[in-house]
Amino acid sequence: MTQTKTGLSFLWLSVIAFILDLGTKYLIVQNFTLYESINILPFFNLTYVRNYGAAFSFLAEHCGWQKYLFIVLACVISLMLIYFLYKNEATQKIQNSAYALIIGGALGNMADRAYHGFVVDFFDFYWDIYHYPVFNVADIAISIGAGLLILDAIKNRNESEPKPKQEDK
Repeated sequence: MTQTKTGLSFLWLSVIAFILDLGTKYLIVQNFTLYESINILPFFNLTYVRNYGAAFSFLAEHCGWQKYLFIVLACVISLMLIYFLYKNEATQKIQNSAYALIIGGALGNMADRAYHGFVVDFFDFYWDIYHYPVFNVADIAISIGAGLLILDAIKNRNESEPKPKQEDK
């Protein structure tokens, strides 16, 4: 009986995303004071902020219960995606990479919430007076993972569509 390699072999991507995320957050917390900002490019600052909510500070203004909600959600989603990796074949590279990146990002932000009670964000992109919400490496991993899932869905849809028959001449 041959054993098929599963998508779990992609969990190394989760580990890399997790370590990069926590490492960069550690550097920011150790070297910046809250709201300190260093201009890097004409459209980019490193700025230390705390996010008590989710994406775009969703639910940040509540009294703290949201921290536990987001921790539970990160655990449930990560476990679900690990199950999907287990069920996938290793040849499903785009989808497995997407799941692994989302897991690493979700667990990175979850660790931040569990340890600090907030998420450390520091990438601050802007144009003139318009600032994109400040984010971190975990958010990048989650966004790339989501983009890969969209790419995979488009790719699989195109592959599953029947090819038009060529008429004989």
